[in-house]
Amino acid sequence: MKLSNTTAKNSFKYGWLLSRIWPYIKPYMFRIICGFAIAIPLGLLDGITAFALKPFMDYVVGKQDWVFHILGHEYTLTWQLFAFLIPFGVVLFAGFQGLLRYLNDYISAWTSQKITNDVKMDLFHKLIYMDPQFYDENPSGIIITRYMSDPQTASAGIVEQIKTITTSLFGALGLIGVMLYSSWKLAFIGVLVLCIAFIPVALIRKRIKAASNKNMVIGGNITTNINETYNGNKVMAAYELQNRQEEYFRNQIIASFNVNMSLTKRAAWMSPLMYLIASCGIATVLGYGTHLITSGQMTAGSFASFVTSLLLLYKPVKTLGGTLTGIQNIFVAMGRVFELFDLKPAIQDSPNAIDMDDLHSNIQFENVCFEYLPDQPVLKNLSLNVNRNETLAIVGNSGGGKSTLVNLIPRFYDIKSGSIKIDGTDIRDISLSSLRRNIAMVFQDNFLFTGTIRENIMMGNPDATEEELNQAIESAHLQEMIAELPDGIETLLGERGLTLSGGQRQRVAIARAMIKNTPIVILDEATSALDNKSEAIVQKALDNLIQNKTVFVIAHRLSTIKNADRIAVINEGELVELGNHDELMSIENGQYKALYEMQFKKQEELVV
Repeated sequence: MKLSNTTAKNSFKYGWLLSRIWPYIKPYMFRIICGFAIAIPLGLLDGITAFALKPFMDYVVGKQDWVFHILGHEYTLTWQLFAFLIPFGVVLFAGFQGLLRYLNDYISAWTSQKITNDVKMDLFHKLIYMDPQFYDENPSGIIITRYMSDPQTASAGIVEQIKTITTSLFGALGLIGVMLYSSWKLAFIGVLVLCIAFIPVALIRKRIKAASNKNMVIGGNITTNINETYNGNKVMAAYELQNRQEEYFRNQIIASFNVNMSLTKRAAWMSPLMYLIASCGIATVLGYGTHLITSGQMTAGSFASFVTSLLLLYKPVKTLGGTLTGIQNIFVAMGRVFELFDLKPAIQDSPNAIDMDDLHSNIQFENVCFEYLPDQPVLKNLSLNVNRNETLAIVGNSGGGKSTLVNLIPRFYDIKSGSIKIDGTDIRDISLSSLRRNIAMVFQDNFLFTGTIRENIMMGNPDATEEELNQAIESAHLQEMIAELPDGIETLLGERGLTLSGGQRQRVAIARAMIKNTPIVILDEATSALDNKSEAIVQKALDNLIQNKTVFVIAHRLSTIKNADRIAVINEGELVELGNHDELMSIENGQYKALYEMQFKKQEELVV
């Protein structure tokens, strides 16, 4: 599946999205509830300042004492006392609100990060079990964006935005309460106008979805470009491709700018429109409020408190509008995240998969057909039988299907038709774990992970003893190289092991395969990229590796091919010749003989 083609089609199914994110929210519900419990008074306290204006205007500015009765007793608060208490109370409430805001922000950040980490870990678990074809079809940048950035946007944002909505909503309710207390008639006008101001928010959500998807693809392409610039830096320098890479990067940046500006152009009118609608409401309130004051239906203090509440109300309402716009971005990201969760690897265990304990007899290819792309066959009705402890060399023209053939054995890909059987059992009926546990592979360009030499070798068998480790190092002819390193076997390798030479990396990979000690070994042109001296050392290590194993070797080295029990010649996806060196050389006008004359004979002459 190509990730760049996904469209977050479920991004408007809010109930479905929330049901999917719920398992990640549920473990932290106590803290989330605490955060929301704090957000409610935090929002309600916004109305304190506006509420305080009524007694301040009516009693302090008007210099009137407040006389009230409790249980038949009369009490009086002087305007001078009000003048002291109201400012002090406002400051006290502000300090209390600040403390609540700190607690709310901390709880929100903690829960957001926890949820994000859980989602990322589960997504990464899905990623590492995807099949090689998934990685073939998707650039690294798209994968990084989808598996790292989207979860951050989706899961971290959901708690933060809901907290903001809660605070803003209760802030708005508190201020509306003050407005109702001051004048229900004016409050009706103010709330009606604010509801109208929300209409533009609903109109923009689909545009946000489209822009968010486009930006995801562009962001992935940018990351891919950076990865390719890093990994291909030598090719870029050798062929002077700097301008090409820079031009591609520039085009993607411009494309991202255009998408964002297109969205801004359509969304930016929301703010001035909301301002205009709010201004109309304020103008109506001022006009009608003047009438209420002059007619004695409302005091100046109540009107001041109302107007202050109305002006303060615009902030939480605007925040709610922006938050609802932002939350649509979150739902788009959530839609993309759960699309990833719903992806199924093309290569999976069958329902009744059995475990493979060893190779007892043979490996059979029966009428195997395979294609990477529809209607473009790579292997065509290929049949072949390889016996236990037999070494099969695979030769043929470039692109003829040699590497594809060996990649089918550990089920990196599944065949289109036919079957591959181990001891009579179709490999699709064998569990992937046990199948691959019985196969060791050495590639042309072996990948070493960031870590020590010891860690990279032990990846072949984490339970290996120190004796087995030393045996693998000796058999791979690594002891001299390790002895020359300052930290020996604990030497930390750089990314992809590039601190070692090509031959050294190959020998570490061979040691990794040796310590795995599997009955089946696959060598995919393991020495083709090495110079003669490195190749000779690596070949000795390979000779140790393949003893008493069933070996598939794609080789360009004559000695390896001649020493094989049999040689399979693959051409244009078909098995055209099969036999040992002498048998194939005896075929008049045979393809192996032609290949030998063109390629291998020169090696033989050089050796002589």
